[in-house]
Amino acid sequence: MAFDYSLDFKIIDFRQHPELYRVGKGEQGVLLVEPYKSEILPYWRFKTPEIARESSEKIYEMFLDYLDKDDFVGADMARKFIQMGYTRSRRYANHKSGRKYKQNSEDSGSKKEILPYEVDPVKAESAAIFKAKWVEAKTNEKYQELLAKHKQMYELE
Repeated sequence: MAFDYSLDFKIIDFRQHPELYRVGKGEQGVLLVEPYKSEILPYWRFKTPEIARESSEKIYEMFLDYLDKDDFVGADMARKFIQMGYTRSRRYANHKSGRKYKQNSEDSGSKKEILPYEVDPVKAESAAIFKAKWVEAKTNEKYQELLAKHKQMYELE
């Protein structure tokens, strides 16, 4: 089931109402779902490999703590932040500005032009650090069990 953007994220506590949470695709909702966003976001950094390593390890610890508490929503949000660490640092590794597409205001209806790659090996290393943790998280056996249970209970269509 798709992530439900129609919910009032300003008032919902997803720890109290996990039945309202939808996994969605990729990183959907990562900056919306509380209280997890506020718990995890302060640790999300990727500027250098050292910072990325510290960040990914801290968020992965949080991921494991959520799993220990059978808190699937928290674990999934931690997984999403780790995934976002990978995708954002990868984007900066490929494009120094962090922008993938050329800004083209005069013909906004046309196909977006991808900016040329400017490979940054430091950001690429940060991306690799997050990617390893992301793979570890998404393949975690207990995470997979809780994911299946959540989908079975709440995401049937």
